[in-house]
Amino acid sequence: MTRVRRGAQPGFLPATGWIAALAIVCSATGAAAQRPTFTSGIDLVHVGVTITDDDGNLITDLTVDDFDVLEDGQPQEISYFSVGLESDAELIPLHLGLLFDMSESMGRSERFQKTAAIRFLNTLTYAADMTVVDFDTEVRVGRYGQADFGRLIERIRGRRPGGYTALYDALGVYLDGAFEQDGRKVLVLYTDGEDTRSRLTIREARDLLRASDVTVYAVGFQESLRSRQRMRQRMLLNQLTEITGGSSYFPDTVDELDEIYTRIAAELDGRYSLGFVSANGRRDGTWRELEVRLRDPDRRDELRDARVRVREGYFAPWSEAEAEGEAAPDRDDGR
Repeated sequence: MTRVRRGAQPGFLPATGWIAALAIVCSATGAAAQRPTFTSGIDLVHVGVTITDDDGNLITDLTVDDFDVLEDGQPQEISYFSVGLESDAELIPLHLGLLFDMSESMGRSERFQKTAAIRFLNTLTYAADMTVVDFDTEVRVGRYGQADFGRLIERIRGRRPGGYTALYDALGVYLDGAFEQDGRKVLVLYTDGEDTRSRLTIREARDLLRASDVTVYAVGFQESLRSRQRMRQRMLLNQLTEITGGSSYFPDTVDELDEIYTRIAAELDGRYSLGFVSANGRRDGTWRELEVRLRDPDRRDELRDARVRVREGYFAPWSEAEAEGEAAPDRDDGR
């Protein structure tokens, strides 16, 4: 059984309830766990979008007129648009998370791994706070504001690898706290992907991610795994990131880590933020599938084969009356 350390020092979050959260998410009314409300009284659905060309290069010069957003196949009116997470961080705060695998299998090149992660965190000075979950047999979680960055670095440097890998439990603990945060949420997951300890299953972890509004980037450092293990764990990490519109990276050596973290930071700087109020006014807690399309992609060569990365969908807000059948009519005016 995985132990969760709540910590006695200031800045630690109580890390309980992820099992209860999973039960809620998987129940008929569980969609209420995600309420994408950024403005009082308005359910604004926020969609983070990353666009790359056929070679994987970021495309960051598009405007709101270049996008169409569909919910369950129905066009939606875009009411909010921005580029880059720093440009409007005061309006929509960024909550950054880091899941750091400290199990025995991650013991090689430990110092370089930590230094690269710290350099990456140091580039995101506009984040409202940073949540760090380091895990092995146990799961430890702490949240730090910008003023506490020194303690955050001390925490990362002070851990030593050992024990088993409770990856999915650590993800559940992080998401338990993320459900309570309003704003943009980005999680960087650093692991070899080999879970050997968790009570939470990969399927349950995927269900929790679908119910969250978290974009996940995974850095899978797999030099200690055998070939068959590498293939399996790559597939699992890719599944976790694709649900959220994020991406996975698999460096062959620790020397590639700085380049990967630079790439992730560039993606955050070039990410499009689209917001809309659903034309489906029902607060029934149902799953809504999202699709983002580029309008008239043939007008530019690099857009013809462009890849659009976006989360798969979201759970609508929920009210008991509407869930029981007293549904409000669909909005036909975009409001």
